Amino acid sequence: MTKSPWNFREASRNVHVFDINLERIGDEQWFLLQSDVHWDNPKCDRAKLKKHLEEAKLRNAPILDFGDFFCAMQGKYDRRSSKKDIRPEHQNNHYLDSLVNTAVEYLKPYKHLITVRGTGNHESAIHKNHETDLTERFAERLRSVGGIARRGGYSGYVRLNMSNGSRPNGSILLWYFHGSGGGGPVTRGVIQTNRQSVYVSDADIIATGHVHESWQVAVEKIRLNVKDKVVLERQTHVKIPGYKEEYCDGYGGWHIETGKPPKPTGAWWLRIWQPSSEKQRRKSAEYELHEAK
Repeated sequence: MTKSPWNFREASRNVHVFDINLERIGDEQWFLLQSDVHWDNPKCDRAKLKKHLEEAKLRNAPILDFGDFFCAMQGKYDRRSSKKDIRPEHQNNHYLDSLVNTAVEYLKPYKHLITVRGTGNHESAIHKNHETDLTERFAERLRSVGGIARRGGYSGYVRLNMSNGSRPNGSILLWYFHGSGGGGPVTRGVIQTNRQSVYVSDADIIATGHVHESWQVAVEKIRLNVKDKVVLERQTHVKIPGYKEEYCDGYGGWHIETGKPPKPTGAWWLRIWQPSSEKQRRKSAEYELHEAK
């Protein structure tokens, strides 16, 4: 078996690191960035999810999730619960346990790729009201069957350290935040890029979810380097849509009654590669993002 070019480790509870060895010019590594999967909801587009998971497997792409993998709203004491929004396999008297157990079985073929597991507002609500951490239980259970998953935070950092053989070759810093607010019917949450670029100034990529939108926005920055030269650096903001499709034909339901529009579904691919010359070794030239539709 060919040795994987990447290694995954936990630096602290919400800081995770990938060490990636790209030895030859043109070598590349892919990552699948997900959020708001809502895996246990009947409205989750599992066909699209499965397609992306299989593509990640082919690419040996680590899978990062930034929260709300679980919908988890059908518990006994949840005022939002609805019988039509629960899958048959979860209709039992150990609902929360069954979410974890069935999710692990579903994702077992990808256990070697599932890495950072962030938490979202759905999981934090379960923690608050039922005193159990679904994300931690899920990560633990995956590790018990040979996986490498680690729980992340509601926000956190992921550092991608690159090397060329034994020689360090720069790094890319990603900051994730599950998200907050409603996104806005006009701005779709893009207005947050200006705020986040101020208080998360060191990140090359900022990945967020929560509002089920899909976009990429570049923010250019200037800084003075140690040689007193003004340099331009790009910070890329990406909004990850998720897999829950609630609009359907617009017949009815909470999404329709509250006037919400159709939303995109899917995830994003992050591709990094070995630049072809020293002149190209800039952070803005070492990665790119592609929508996973």
